[in-house]
Amino acid sequence: MTASPTTLVRINAMTAVEFVEAFGNIAEHAPWVAETAASARPFASRDAMIGSFHAAIAEADRSAQLALLRAHPDLAGKAAIAGDLTAASKSEQAGAGLDRLTPDEFERFTGLNRLYGERFGFPFILAVKGADKATILEAFEARIDNAAETEFQTALRQVKRIVRFRLEDHVIP
Repeated sequence: MTASPTTLVRINAMTAVEFVEAFGNIAEHAPWVAETAASARPFASRDAMIGSFHAAIAEADRSAQLALLRAHPDLAGKAAIAGDLTAASKSEQAGAGLDRLTPDEFERFTGLNRLYGERFGFPFILAVKGADKATILEAFEARIDNAAETEFQTALRQVKRIVRFRLEDHVIP
């Protein structure tokens, strides 16, 4: 991902390889999303670029979408403890206070992560930018009893929100 905000002029001038190097991890460990979005260049606006990333996700087959969901880390989970989060995920989780959980909060997140993963086959995904621990726990509890297809679609919408937030942070309009 680009280290500092980049202009659309620069983005539209990138080769496909440069584009994927710069934006390949916008969708967590899924460079295929950027590869697909790159073909929509030149982008007329940042929103058009975001729309291309969203379209790549929406138009992917079910197995690619499931792999995308499964590439996301648990919130306050094993990857966070081991330091194996992407820089973006680490920053987002820290911004929501997930790096400062009490032992009881950590136990609650661990239990919900396990239950959710067993139930749906992918981790709980929530765009945590602007959220706090309490909001995240409320969302967890509200979604844990969803029907499988409802939750699959909810998780994809959350991935798209994450993509939007990340691109807004890295692309100058």
